[in-house]
This record gives sequence, structure tokens and C-alpha cells, in this order.
Amino acid sequence: MSDDKKHDEEENEHERENLRENEIPEMNLNNKYSDKKDFIPETPEKMKKELEKTKKEIEKLKSFILKKYPFTQSLSILPPMSIKSFIEEEEVPKETEKSIHLYMVIPEDKFKEIPKIKEEVVKQIENLKQKIWLHVKTPVDLWEICLDSKFNLIGAFAMSFPLHDTGILGALRVAEIHKSLVLQKFEKYVVSYVIGGSLVRGEAIPTSDVDVFIIINDTDVKRMPRLELKERLRGIIYQYVAEASALANVKNKLSPQIYLLTDFWESVKDAHPVIFTFIRDGIPIYDRGTFMPWKALLRMGKLKPSPEAIDMFMSMGDKTVKRVKMTLLDVVINDIYWGITTPSQALLMLYGLPPPTPKHLVSEMKKIFVDKEKMLEKRYINILEKIVEIYKDYEHEKIKEISGEEIDKIVKDTEDYLKRLKELREQIEKRTQEKTIEQIYKDTFMLLKTMFGHKSQEAIITEFEEQFVKKGKFSPQHLRILKDIVHARAEFKKGKSDVHKVDEARKNASILINDIIEYNQRCDLVSKKKEK
Repeated sequence: MSDDKKHDEEENEHERENLRENEIPEMNLNNKYSDKKDFIPETPEKMKKELEKTKKEIEKLKSFILKKYPFTQSLSILPPMSIKSFIEEEEVPKETEKSIHLYMVIPEDKFKEIPKIKEEVVKQIENLKQKIWLHVKTPVDLWEICLDSKFNLIGAFAMSFPLHDTGILGALRVAEIHKSLVLQKFEKYVVSYVIGGSLVRGEAIPTSDVDVFIIINDTDVKRMPRLELKERLRGIIYQYVAEASALANVKNKLSPQIYLLTDFWESVKDAHPVIFTFIRDGIPIYDRGTFMPWKALLRMGKLKPSPEAIDMFMSMGDKTVKRVKMTLLDVVINDIYWGITTPSQALLMLYGLPPPTPKHLVSEMKKIFVDKEKMLEKRYINILEKIVEIYKDYEHEKIKEISGEEIDKIVKDTEDYLKRLKELREQIEKRTQEKTIEQIYKDTFMLLKTMFGHKSQEAIITEFEEQFVKKGKFSPQHLRILKDIVHARAEFKKGKSDVHKVDEARKNASILINDIIEYNQRCDLVSKKKEK
């Protein structure tokens, strides 16, 4: 077995130990599993009292820290089995091995206050009877630990017992557990396990998604297509997401992205911006000597795009400008053309004509509303004609682009035209209503005059009531409809009627007219029978 592989296996075993060790401080402090005798041996009464006392003192210290430094991002107790690593790596005094190691994370902008914070918290610790060693770090310090490949330290922090957390500890915890599950399953395929997103930016909250990037080595795969390998590994990796979240007992949701090493390398060579950003901002919590060299090379300016990649990206800029211009032209011409022609067709339909084709729209609008009815000014027909012409030129590719000044002019003309169409609609509706109410009035009283002779409106209504309604030949509803027609006509002339009242009068008038016609037909039939 090579030294590197042996080292990796030892490191991985250490990670799994950290997973198991996480339970130690929780059990000691909260005595959460005291009823599970198969899990924890029965504790002597004296030890239980000491644990309760320790818990109270740590809670007291926690309250002091959070009240004094409310900006604290996380406060936790490191797993006892990891203390030796911190002593060796961070030059912590060896005599603190049996102490409780309290890990405090504060924002980067409070970095200069660390000496003062340590001094004040240590004074508070001195008042306690517990041996506590304080670590005060910022997120940048945590990422530096990762960049120095001290993955056992960041793993220990991730698996520490949380006393207080604004999001960073929970996010790291679920990522660390997921990483350990993935490595335990197929360690030889995993090249790098990298965190990114809000966690690295220091913006993580208890519900933040945790962005993780996993690079899979596919260079020695012979029996399986690379795409199949990626999909199989992806399936397993995603299965572990729910398990890791449950074990971590956090609300943070993992969002893993899986890359094959060969594809990743192609993206690096092609200088793909997403991959460069990932290398620049990503923080590895596991790496087999691949991600860190790329990160170092990028910092040194050694990772550069090929000439072909530069040409491709430059051409994308040219294409973007062209595409934007074409899109703008398409949106402006299409939207304005249909936005102006469709309402015009609707008004011709309201007038009583079938909708003309766009080709004949301008001529029909001019013929009806300008020449015949004189309801529309010619300048609005000119606006319509100009937009139709622009659309035709666009269809025949005579127009390639359009300036902002031209767009402003077209939009302004369109607004004026549509505003005028709304007024024209009111004019058409008023004229239609006038024709309708006059027609039903004329039809109704023409029939009544054949029955009562040429008399005044009031006289006809009176005779209709006396001779037909009171004698039961017509119902009171017929009299009401007759009076409603007269009232609706009078209201319209005063400008108080609307389309709904006119339409109601038209519907009711048809009932009265049909019944009068039917009555006259019966009378004619009776008369003919008598003559026979």
C-alpha cells in the first residue's frame, strides 16, 4: 500500500471517528440518552451531579458570551477525541488535553476585537470551576484550515456540540456528515469535496441551502460508460442527502453538484466562467491533491483560457449584441403591430362589419370611420398605416435593427392611437345604442299605430292599457315593457343611458313586438273566418 493511500485511509477513518465522537458532549451535557442502558452504561450518582453542574456552568458562560457579543455566529464544544489534533496543529498547550474546548466563531469584520474578546471571556471562565480552553475564530480562519488541508480540524469543528448557531455550524455539519457517507461508500472515486455559496460567503442561516461540489475520478473507468458512471454515483450521492440531514438534525438542505474529472478538466481548459468561479471561491473539506493545485494555479494566473476559448467568448459578446438587437426589434415590431391591429379589427366588428385581413385593415378603417362616418381623424390612420408598413418591411427583412429614438416615436404614436380608439369605441357604442333604441321605439309604436291610429305617444299608451291590459288581452308585463322602452329612449336622449340598459330594452321589446304581431295575426284570422 502506498504512503499516500495509507494516509488517505487513516484520514478517512479519523473522519468516521469524528462522526461517532459527536455524541459524546451531547450525552454528557444533556444526559439525553440516560434511559438507553444498552447505549450508555449506568453513571454513578456523583458523576451525574458533576455533569449537571458542568452543564449549568457552560450555560451560564454561553449566556454571558451571547449577551456581551450578540454577533457571535456559533458557539460549540469540540469533541473530546479531537482535542489532541488541535493541540498538535494549533499549538495549544498540552495540559489542556483534559479541558473542555469551547469554539467561538465571530464575523470577519470583528477580527480586530479577538484579543479583547478572549481577555473578557477568559476572565469569566476563571470564575468557573471548570477547565475550559477558548478558541476564537472567524469564517476566514475556518477556510484557511481547509486550504491548509487540515481536514480533520474542520471536521472536528463541524461535528462539535452546538451551544449556539446562526447557520454556519449546521451547514458545515450536514456537509461533513454527507462527505463521510460518500467517502465511506466509494472513496477511491472521490477526488474533491468542496463547499461554496452562502456558507463560504459567511451568509449562511439555519435554512440556507448548502452548495457542495463533488469531483469524481473517471479516468480509470473501463467497463462502464462515463455518463452511466456519473448517473449511478449521482443517484447514490443524492440518496445520502436525506440521511445526512437527518443525522445532522438541521434544516439546511444540501445541493450537491457532481462533476466528472475529465469533464471538469475540459471546462478548466476552456476557461468556463462557472468553473473558474467555483475554483476561485470554493473551499475543500476533502481533497486528494487535485483541487488545491488548481486553486493555487488560478491565484498565480497560470490557469488561462486557450486562444480558441478566448475567440469563443469574444464571439459570444458579438452574438449577444446582435441577438439583443434582433430580440428588441422582434418584440417592438410584433407586439406593437398586433397590439394596434387587433383593437382596430375589434372596432370594425363593433360597427357591424366582419374583421378584415391585416392587408385591408387600413383601407377599411379609412373608408368607414374617416370617409363615411367622419368619426376618426386622418392622422390616426397615418399612424396605423406607418406601423403596418414597418411590420411588412420587418417580415421581408428590409429592417435589420431599430434605434431607440425610433422606438420611442413608435411607442408614443401607439399610445396616442390606442387612446383615440377607446374614445372611438364610446362613439360607436353611443351611435349604435342610439340606432337601437330608436329602431325598437319606431317598430313598437308603428305596430301600435296600426291598432289605435295615428295618435300621440301618451294616448297610445293609455288606450293600450284600457283596451288590452285591463281587459286581459295583454298582461301588465307588456305595459311595463312599453313604458320601459319610452323611458329608455328619454334617458338616452338626456345622456343618462348606457349599453346595458339599451340592450335590456331591446330584449324586452322583442317580447312585446312578437306578442303584438301574434295578436294582430289572430285578429286577422278571426276576421277572415267571419267573412267566410
